[in-house]
Amino acid sequence: MTKTEVLAWLKAEQDPRGITHWEKHAAGSGDLKSYGLGLTRLRRYAKQLGRNSKLAKVLWKTKIYDAKVIALLIDDPKTMTVEQAETQVEELHGGHLAHVFSSCDATLAKAPFVREIAEKWIVSKDQVRKGCGYGLIYELSKSKKKSAPDEGAFLGYIKGIEKAYPKQPVSTVLAMGTALMGIGKRSKKLHAAALAVAKKIGPIDFDPDGNCPPFDVVRHLTHKVIT
Repeated sequence: MTKTEVLAWLKAEQDPRGITHWEKHAAGSGDLKSYGLGLTRLRRYAKQLGRNSKLAKVLWKTKIYDAKVIALLIDDPKTMTVEQAETQVEELHGGHLAHVFSSCDATLAKAPFVREIAEKWIVSKDQVRKGCGYGLIYELSKSKKKSAPDEGAFLGYIKGIEKAYPKQPVSTVLAMGTALMGIGKRSKKLHAAALAVAKKIGPIDFDPDGNCPPFDVVRHLTHKVIT
């Protein structure tokens, strides 16, 4: 598959309603264009493409949001480097790509250095890095690998969130809340610690247009009993 073929597919599958929505919320996106395709469709297409680091690098250089998302999904975690991650995080242009970059089952969360870079970014003064760092902590919270952080490390992340969240912008608090939600589902001890901090934060109102309800971490953590 080539860049030309991927862009042709995006154009053929474009969603007018999605494009309209993108144009309303494209501020701060770095002047990226979008064909309005949802993440579910892009993930399905990326799965058909399979791992392809060369194509991922070419697609990432485009000015098309959907193509960049595909790049993040098809890249190879075995060949990805810390240097590449640091370069890409500088090119995210805000929140639209940041969520996919650090979460959504994208490549970075599968890289062998994911914990290293997550712990570096959550203490960064750069809000994009900080938000992505907590997105990666959420991905780590789902991991069952032996290399995943232990309970003590996750408790440390919770304490860090408790200390830092009052001075953070909504976008970062939202990423912190997502991390708390994931961590709190790992064990009873982590559930109690995450829930206590989630109650202090309260529902996170992240949508200024009021189209989406506030993100309520407490509700997510109390919806299902942790065993």
